[in-house]
Amino acid sequence: MGAMSVRTQSPEPPESPESSSGAPHRAGFACFVGRPNAGKSTLTNALVGQKVAITANQPQTTRHTVRGIVHRADAQLILVDTPGLHKPRTLLGERLNDVVRATWAEVDVIGFCLPANEKLGPGDRFIAKELATIKRTPKIAIVTKTDLVDSKTLAEQLIAIDQLGKELGFEWAEIVPVSAVADKQVDLLADLLVPLLPEGPALYPEGDLTDEPEQVMVAELIREAALEGVRDELPHSIAVVVEEMLPREDRPADKPLLDIHAFVYIERPSQKGIIIGPKGKRLKEVGIKSRKQIEALLGTPVFLDLHVKVAKDWQRDPRQLRKLGF
Repeated sequence: MGAMSVRTQSPEPPESPESSSGAPHRAGFACFVGRPNAGKSTLTNALVGQKVAITANQPQTTRHTVRGIVHRADAQLILVDTPGLHKPRTLLGERLNDVVRATWAEVDVIGFCLPANEKLGPGDRFIAKELATIKRTPKIAIVTKTDLVDSKTLAEQLIAIDQLGKELGFEWAEIVPVSAVADKQVDLLADLLVPLLPEGPALYPEGDLTDEPEQVMVAELIREAALEGVRDELPHSIAVVVEEMLPREDRPADKPLLDIHAFVYIERPSQKGIIIGPKGKRLKEVGIKSRKQIEALLGTPVFLDLHVKVAKDWQRDPRQLRKLGF
């Protein structure tokens, strides 16, 4: 077996930003890829330090490009969260895959997330083969969920990943084990991503954590709450559109209220009962749960008005897809 570099954190104290100020500032884009549930969104959130991408234990929940922005003294790392690449079965699937390939070609570095607790499978190979065709972009293998395995299992996974690159004829720029949940090596990962970015000034203002319009993020939070508990019955057949977000008029400045009107779209009338629940109980819970998260995100009290609508077979209809923002 050839040499393999696996990065683990050294015990030295971290440098202060001042001591490295001689290095040029870098700014650029990275995207995390991997099978659904490989820990991409959780890692994005850990790096950014705030919940931006939605995390869910269900494939295909991150439909929009949610960017998390990591601000550092020496760099700005912009994370582009592409939807999972998968074998398309619907028009929506094909469109998602086109988005993925276009994104991979445009970013400065790709991080391939592979969970430590699952052996490499056909899904990983499918993605790795696609990655092998993107020649110029450096690729880092990120072994996620290391808190779930012992050191022997982790070592076997690292070797298997190294071999996978060799088999497909490319070299990983780095192989990094991390645990976003236990906050292990997350900073190290940022340290390894930064040198792969081009030199240049920050591309976003300091306070920005994501450049997604707020409406899209609000829609994602509602969608996540709506999927909670009904994933098996309605895995991908929910889309959420925020029709409007308006500050309530005639409110005193110290007691603002934001009115949000949103529609939850489903594909068939038979799904309506599942979403609404007996006597509207489920929809009410969805409203309460997502409202709390929206208020945390926007930092303001919210009045959330939710309605369920049927958009027949929207995943297969280009006109509906456009209308629903895909």
